[in-house]
Amino acid sequence: MILIVGAGFSGAVIARTLADANIPIQIIDQRDHVAGNCHTYRDEETGIMLHAYGPHIFHTDNKSVWDFVNQYTTFMPYTNRVKSTTCDQVFSLPINLHTINQFFKSTFSPSEAKTFIENLADKSIDNPETFEEQALAFVGQELYEAFFKSYTEKQWGLSTNVLPASILKRLPVRFNYDDNYFFHKYQGMPKEGYTQLVENILDHPLISVKLNTAFNKNQINDYQHVFYSGPIDGYFDYAHGRLPYRTLDFIKKTGDGDFQGCAVMNYPDADIPFTRIAEHKYFTPWESFEKTVYFEEHRRSCEEGDIPYYPIRLVKDPEILETYENLAAKEEKVTFVGRLGTYRYLDMDVTISDAMDVAKDFLAVRKKIA
Repeated sequence: MILIVGAGFSGAVIARTLADANIPIQIIDQRDHVAGNCHTYRDEETGIMLHAYGPHIFHTDNKSVWDFVNQYTTFMPYTNRVKSTTCDQVFSLPINLHTINQFFKSTFSPSEAKTFIENLADKSIDNPETFEEQALAFVGQELYEAFFKSYTEKQWGLSTNVLPASILKRLPVRFNYDDNYFFHKYQGMPKEGYTQLVENILDHPLISVKLNTAFNKNQINDYQHVFYSGPIDGYFDYAHGRLPYRTLDFIKKTGDGDFQGCAVMNYPDADIPFTRIAEHKYFTPWESFEKTVYFEEHRRSCEEGDIPYYPIRLVKDPEILETYENLAAKEEKVTFVGRLGTYRYLDMDVTISDAMDVAKDFLAVRKKIA
């Protein structure tokens, strides 16, 4: 039997792939629900589907991943249209032609806007390494300070000159009026939420799930192999120190009607203590509600006992990360998976794709040995 630690997407996908190959699976999770940080549930007062640990919108160009998740639920069309309140105005994100014309009080055509932004960019930066350098080389000083600088520093709790440029490379600038936050071919929202999706993935006679169950390394000898999706430093009892993570605090509020008229409103100004507000009724636009539920999202450093959300990758990562990675490589019966197990910032589709690959590799090795 195989043990999988964690009932999020990594654990669920590996479990289902191996169970379909006739391998019995035991999954444990210390929480009282499956789906990890993608957990969704119905609010008792309003009936609105809530994303317990912050908004999750599914988007991918990977057809294999899209086909996989669509086996287990119905995905509804959903376009993520993010707004940003800054400089006493509301703008659309990502930065697009409307944003540019509104911000600079202009009426640029697409080609004029492209030339204008190119002239704003700092051409002295040839090879951006930090977030700040990437932003300045990307959109110039004014847009950087309005939309990215303070928001990012609130998000990560660090100066933008120590964060890697790769964080910003995920965000496009469009020289048309397309305000779809993502550019992937497949986008949507599971009709009945992510928790039901994961429950359906785990619905197999060879998969057993135990919730409210912590992992103990003494369990390793009871199983043929272990797939571990918890924090990599936690697995080694933080023997070389704790890796830095960001965690989230949510302030829940309810009201009648609508609060902000959109799903996500960013607040990049430094004097606003939270990063964004998510109004969750807008994540299910096919449903209708008289009341509303929205959350202020406050980010801070993760401390002992907190839920780790985001691994903090720096231009120069801490040496202890390499120490833990070397220790993990020596674990013969344990494979480290997922955002926490590999200490990487992963979107849902990449998490699923990685889990599919890990499971296939395990089956290939198992077949070769047999």
